[in-house]
Amino acid sequence: MNLVWPSHEFLPGYVAALERGWSPNNLRPVARQEELDLIHADPDAFLASLVDREALGPPVRMPDGSTVPKLPGYRRWIWDGEFCGSIGLRWQHGTNELPAYCLGHIGYGVVPWKNGRGHATAALRELLRDAAAEGLRYVEITTSPDNIASQRVIDANGGVLVEQFVKLPSLGGTPELRFRIALA
Repeated sequence: MNLVWPSHEFLPGYVAALERGWSPNNLRPVARQEELDLIHADPDAFLASLVDREALGPPVRMPDGSTVPKLPGYRRWIWDGEFCGSIGLRWQHGTNELPAYCLGHIGYGVVPWKNGRGHATAALRELLRDAAAEGLRYVEITTSPDNIASQRVIDANGGVLVEQFVKLPSLGGTPELRFRIALA
């Protein structure tokens, strides 16, 4: 398993996953079709939008349809010879804090046909090095209480449960668990 930067070389695998019904955004499944539309309209602009360390891109659409300012960050693709999923890192310059509308520093998803192979665990381990290089002292990652697989991924990477909370209404208003991983 490798983390690759989104590029034309890997784009057909990403498109195929979207066309099979996978969405890179578990809070907004409609993001799947939105991304397909963006790719078909301008693949270069779509790829460029996935790496935005200065948060120059457009606002982010929330599950309730509202928008919030984009944070600095990027997405990497999980690759094992074919597309397996994506993992993203977001932060605010000069602080470890995140705004209330952002559930965590890292979000990830593996396509269902690649689940159970350790890809998410390995991808998170690799991205933690990137987070440290960005100057973060720790990362926070959230997951639903019933997502045992994600909790195992976080635990395998040193995650410690910090709190159980209820997400903002704009994010669905459902229970969530927040984990913290200290970075060396």
